[in-house]
Amino acid sequence: MSTRPLTEVTPNSWDFLREPMIRPTGFREYDARWRFPEEINLPGITALGLGLGTQMQARGLPPSIAVGNDYRDYSLGVKQALILGLTQAGIQVSDIGTALSPMAYFAQFHLDAAAVAMVTASHNPNGWTGVKMGFERPLTHGPDEMAELRDIVMEGRGVARPGGGWSRVDGVREAYLDDLAGDYRMTRKLRMVVACGNGTAAAFAPELLERIGVEVIGLHTDLDYTFPNYNPNPEAMEMLHDMARAVRESGADLALGFDGDGDRCGVVDDRGEEIFADKMGVILARDWAPRHPGAAIVADVKSTGLFASDPVLRAHGIKAEYWKTGHSHMKRRVHGIGALAGFEKSGHYFLAAPLGRGYDDGMRVAVEICKLMDRNAGASLSDLAGALPRVWTSPTMSPACPDEEKYQVLDRIVERLGDVDNLAGHAVTGVVTVNGARVMLDHGGWALVRASSNTPNLVVVCESPDGPEDLRAIFAALDAVIRTEPGVGAYDQTL
Repeated sequence: MSTRPLTEVTPNSWDFLREPMIRPTGFREYDARWRFPEEINLPGITALGLGLGTQMQARGLPPSIAVGNDYRDYSLGVKQALILGLTQAGIQVSDIGTALSPMAYFAQFHLDAAAVAMVTASHNPNGWTGVKMGFERPLTHGPDEMAELRDIVMEGRGVARPGGGWSRVDGVREAYLDDLAGDYRMTRKLRMVVACGNGTAAAFAPELLERIGVEVIGLHTDLDYTFPNYNPNPEAMEMLHDMARAVRESGADLALGFDGDGDRCGVVDDRGEEIFADKMGVILARDWAPRHPGAAIVADVKSTGLFASDPVLRAHGIKAEYWKTGHSHMKRRVHGIGALAGFEKSGHYFLAAPLGRGYDDGMRVAVEICKLMDRNAGASLSDLAGALPRVWTSPTMSPACPDEEKYQVLDRIVERLGDVDNLAGHAVTGVVTVNGARVMLDHGGWALVRASSNTPNLVVVCESPDGPEDLRAIFAALDAVIRTEPGVGAYDQTL
């Protein structure tokens, strides 16, 4: 197969079963994702595999790749179609079976493979599929690699080579769980709601946490790819509210919830209050700081300003940097500056040596949260959260802006914000422009505007250490700048 994929093929037609069909919009900044089979068919997946293998060969990589799939009824067929294309490109495929995304990343280390490809729709609902892929471990494809892969595939530049092959590799799941648990065992009694939304994490999280001594209260921990309760997404309020209900009813110490491919972790405390990943990151960083003084940490631009202003972190010389939102961007930055950890508000945690291997892993952070609770045996999770300096943070707000205009609109807004020296009565101390504009204020507050990677929207978030009135004032001042652009529409929600 070396023909150009079509962008439209009529379902239930001769061509649909034979000709590769791929919508080019599925190649995103840091992974590939399509509605299946409306936007990509199985021959299209094979063309994607041929393109990925061709990309490996062009870079001179050893022709070996670890490949896994999540627990959805169609993911196995998608993976097999991908493997067909990879072997056609001359790649030796190690098939690790049903897996979490971080288990696939682990397999690249464990099997010493040159590349990894994980078939998963991540936290998207059924009807979606996609591939997370990477070459240089622990990194995954970023915008440059994704654009290169898109062009190879959509221009029909995949090259068939001899030497490809497939082998089934057993035992990776067990090695992954052994690596996570090690010889650590809890010394404190800990009762935990473990929520999996009937997704792939159900085959990992309860066993892992029981192994280290946690009393597990399972919540939708039966594997069921129809997702009969709700889509496994611990950023969604439906799942978080269910976790909170289970904590209150069971009297558990906390709840942890995992998304469809296990690379994100959501947290609810003993009072049934959700702790978003940025605040949980500050709690963890406070615990690590005495053992890693002077360490660097990275947070995405949507995250709390406490990473930079928290007095405990500052006392231990922790250096905070705010970076681009997106798991590939964050992994790359943590790796690039040798940071101890990275935190993304959506629930991705990137723990580097000696805490982890640098990729996002919901299971790894679950073990670290258990260790945190063990080292603070006299405190509840709500106590640890309550010890943080108080800040007021807006919801993530998304004013409409057409996809074909949003980046140009954002560029003009960023330019205007670069000339602002005061926002809502607070002096501007700097503007972080790695991903839109995050305007830093002298009292520790901030205001962010960026373009959504996936939807026709801008993204707006604000934070204040002074209270809700100041938060509203910061938002109003930022919005006044945004409203200079007539192409920006209404917000999905506001303060």
